[in-house]
Amino acid sequence: MEAPNVYPVKLYVYDLSKGLARRLSPIMLGKQLEGIWHTSIVVHKDEFFFSSDGISSCPPGGTLLGPPDSVVDVGSTEVTEEIFLEYLSSLGESLFRGEAYNLFEHNCNTFSNEVAQFLTGQKIPSYITDLPSEVLSTPLGQTLRPLLTSIQIQPPGGSPVGRPSGQS
Repeated sequence: MEAPNVYPVKLYVYDLSKGLARRLSPIMLGKQLEGIWHTSIVVHKDEFFFSSDGISSCPPGGTLLGPPDSVVDVGSTEVTEEIFLEYLSSLGESLFRGEAYNLFEHNCNTFSNEVAQFLTGQKIPSYITDLPSEVLSTPLGQTLRPLLTSIQIQPPGGSPVGRPSGQS
C-alpha cells in the first residue's frame, strides 16, 4: 500500500496596521495590541483568505499586502488539492459567503481557523482569534464598534474561489 502524500500547511499573518497598533494601542485602548491581524492559509502552492468578497486565492504573498509579517507552521495534511477545493467551494456557498463577513465575529481569522482545523486538526494561535474581544473589551472599542463593524476588508490581488462559472 502506498503512503499518502503529505502537504505543508502555513498560516500567513499580516499586520494591517503596519506597526501602528503596537505604538498607539496603549494610549487609545489602555492595553497593548501587537497588531491588527489579517490571516490566510497557504496550502497546495496557493494562499487562501476570506474577505467581504468571499473566499479568494493568490500565489503566496500575492496580495497588495505583500509578504506576510510572520509565517506560522500549522502542520501538514493528507487532504488532496481536489478535495480541498471542493471543501472551499462548499464553504464559499455556505458559511463564508462575502455577505457573511463581519469584522468582529466572522472574518479572515475565523476562516483561517476553520480551514486549519479541517486540514490539520490544529487551531490558529489564540492571540489572533482573541483580538476582536480584546478590542471590544475596551471603552473605545465599544464606542467605535458600530463604525468598525461597517468596515469591509478586501486585500486586493486575489481571485474568487468556488464560484460557479459565469458569476463574478
